[in-house]
Amino acid sequence: MSQDQPEPLQELDARLRRARGGDAAKTKPEPPSAEMMSGYAMAFRIGTELVAALIVGVGIGLLMDKWLETAPLFLVVFFFLGAGAGILNVYRAASGIGLAPGYRPPGKGAASADERRDGPQ
Repeated sequence: MSQDQPEPLQELDARLRRARGGDAAKTKPEPPSAEMMSGYAMAFRIGTELVAALIVGVGIGLLMDKWLETAPLFLVVFFFLGAGAGILNVYRAASGIGLAPGYRPPGKGAASADERRDGPQ
């Protein structure tokens, strides 16, 4: 082996230290919160969520109409389904639901594993 490359065990040790939390602050970015987003970023996200849901709904409707030869039936149905999905996504984005995986505000949702095991404190 050449001296330029680290040995596999040293590389493994460095990766293990990072995984155990030695460098966790450097490698794990925090999810964006509603306070961190600027007004323009939030408006762009909301617009994108709504337009993307409408495009997907209309696209599925057009494809199904072409495949099943039913003129505007599925286009209309999936347009409204896409609009509903877009409005739901806008609501979630505006209220901050789903910003981080597993996020639940305190006091809402299911009890944690510690509370179920030990009982309420």
